[in-house]
Amino acid sequence: MNCVGVILAGGGARRFGGQAKGLLAVDGTRIIDRVAAALRDASDELLLVANDPDAGTWLPGVRTAADVRVGDGALGGLHAALAHAGGSAVLVVAWDMPFVPSGLLRALRALGESGTDAAVPESALSGRGVEPLCAWYGPACLAAIERRLDARDRRVVSFFDDVRLSRLGAAEVARWGDPARLFFNVNAPIDLATAPHP
Repeated sequence: MNCVGVILAGGGARRFGGQAKGLLAVDGTRIIDRVAAALRDASDELLLVANDPDAGTWLPGVRTAADVRVGDGALGGLHAALAHAGGSAVLVVAWDMPFVPSGLLRALRALGESGTDAAVPESALSGRGVEPLCAWYGPACLAAIERRLDARDRRVVSFFDDVRLSRLGAAEVARWGDPARLFFNVNAPIDLATAPHP
């Protein structure tokens, strides 16, 4: 199955004064470049989902697409990823997660391609128990997401009960490092200064 690696460049970055936070650097490398490198190693092609009019200049040579349904938050970003993937599965990573390793992404892809509709990593750091913005989603998720958006349920995990969902267990996730680092995201300027190092 073809797999599109999708960088989700969403959110208003209000805590950064509207600055495109994925373009900021962690340890000298832009976050967006870190995410792109991890996805390149685990997918067949890249796609950047962003609504910023300058997004086409962020990663030269990478296809860029905007949300199909504007204003629907992170779930709208997942919808756009699948809608623009042309029937392929997607491996998504939010562009504010600088430390997601390619090995973890390959494990999620393998789990997804083993016969499920979605594969998500378990995480005690999330109130949801999983990290939905670092995950693999098959084409069947598109219709399920659309139904939830039509019902105005914009929770990013809202469609999970409507698809065959597999979880990459916490012990397996930990093989790739400390989850506090793996799933660390840059939400505010202070996060750049406190980003965990290996």
